[in-house]
Amino acid sequence: MRKEHDFLGELEIPDNAYYGVQTMRAMENFQITGYTADPLFIKALGMVKKAAALANMKIGLLDEKIGNAMVQACDDIISGKLNDQFPTDPIQGGAGTSFNMNTNEVICNRALEILGRPRGDYNYISPNNHANMSQSTNDVIPTSIRVCALMRAEQLIIALENLADSFDKKGEEFKDVLKIGRTHLQDAVPITLGLEFKAFASSMRRRSNYIRRSCELLHTMNMGATAVGTGLNADPEYIKEVCEQLTLVTGESFTTADNLVDATSNTDIFTDLSSSLKTSALSLIKISNDLRLMASGPRAGFCEITLPPRQPGSSIMPGKVNPVIPEVVDQTCYQVIANDLAVAFGVENGQFQLNVMEPVMAYNIFNSLRFLTNAVNTLRTRCVDGIKANHAQCAEWLDKSVGIVTALLPHIGYETCSVLAKEALATNRNIKDLLIERKVLSKEDLDVILAPAEMTRPGIAGKELFNLSFGKFACQHKKTSSVLPEIMLWGGGKRVSCCYNYNDRN
Repeated sequence: MRKEHDFLGELEIPDNAYYGVQTMRAMENFQITGYTADPLFIKALGMVKKAAALANMKIGLLDEKIGNAMVQACDDIISGKLNDQFPTDPIQGGAGTSFNMNTNEVICNRALEILGRPRGDYNYISPNNHANMSQSTNDVIPTSIRVCALMRAEQLIIALENLADSFDKKGEEFKDVLKIGRTHLQDAVPITLGLEFKAFASSMRRRSNYIRRSCELLHTMNMGATAVGTGLNADPEYIKEVCEQLTLVTGESFTTADNLVDATSNTDIFTDLSSSLKTSALSLIKISNDLRLMASGPRAGFCEITLPPRQPGSSIMPGKVNPVIPEVVDQTCYQVIANDLAVAFGVENGQFQLNVMEPVMAYNIFNSLRFLTNAVNTLRTRCVDGIKANHAQCAEWLDKSVGIVTALLPHIGYETCSVLAKEALATNRNIKDLLIERKVLSKEDLDVILAPAEMTRPGIAGKELFNLSFGKFACQHKKTSSVLPEIMLWGGGKRVSCCYNYNDRN
């Protein structure tokens, strides 16, 4: 053990530890989640501290021998070699001071070791005087949150784009699988399974783009603002240089905020990112639930698709297989939605020149980014890529549905379609059979109008046939229909009415 002290007193520190007395106090004070910091946040802290050390050396404030040793220590942090030296709980008081000082102590003790000096020799390299030079917790922590969020967000963006690609591939695979569409959970007009999966792909790309846009403000940082945004103890040259160095260290293009007081006291940009994650979660829930419904059954549900079986579904019911992947995605998304609420409360609870709730914001944003990335990758690899279409079941539901009658509206009119639909539902008859039996349309005409390609694209299904034949259909109605006194037809921009009475069967 070695002894270290701060202005509160003295504590014993394990001699092999790179952290020091202030980290020990945080470990004693904050035993909340049982977790430690996100590894990418530790990496981000190392990047920010490296940029600060390089900037301080560049403007001549930091001795190069000490500074270079500190930069080497930062590189060890960035590489993940020292992750076990960051034991502080992610939810902590002090606006992240414990994170900042934990990093400062690790940098100093590792730099001392590099220079052949004992750990704790803070008279030579000091956590406050050297590692924290030109800095404050109040600019280091929000900047590190930005750096970590950008790295995590990029992982999620890639995951969403990969999921969109998988949905697109399934869309191509299922492009000829005609099925009944549904609105209000009731039968609607036909659609292809491919179009449904293409819509999923479009949704995921929209979410990916939205997250990317919400990250744009994260590239504006407040390094050099120090305690309250006035830049006290930060040389103007340092403020300019640290921004350039952080850009080089991270590979992200950072700029210094125009108003450092605003950038230090307000954290609203974190709600932009968190909100985009919540919205992405809502979209994923919708898609997952659609997959669960389409796969329901297999004998007493929709059973339009088959999800890849991943595990036995019941401890008591043999042969049961559950949609466990969409289920776990749903649950992950619920957590992300809850995390967003915690971020919102944190953002609104900042007072005056500092928001001290940044640790809980960071904890929940990082968790949301990580959870969503894992859920999206799981949905793609463990579910979507293995989905199969049940062609026969899709055809059966379509054949039984009266929704296809909508495609006939331009040909035989709304009223006639309504009556036929009502009769089909009341008698449990097939709508096509009724149309042919009543001689409203021939089988050949129906094959043209109700062709999959005709019913699942913009325009009038069977338009060519309609333009040529609507007069013939009117004649057929006049001879055979016993349900309506008037049939309305639309063609060539004109409405044609054919009137007759119920008894005029000839």
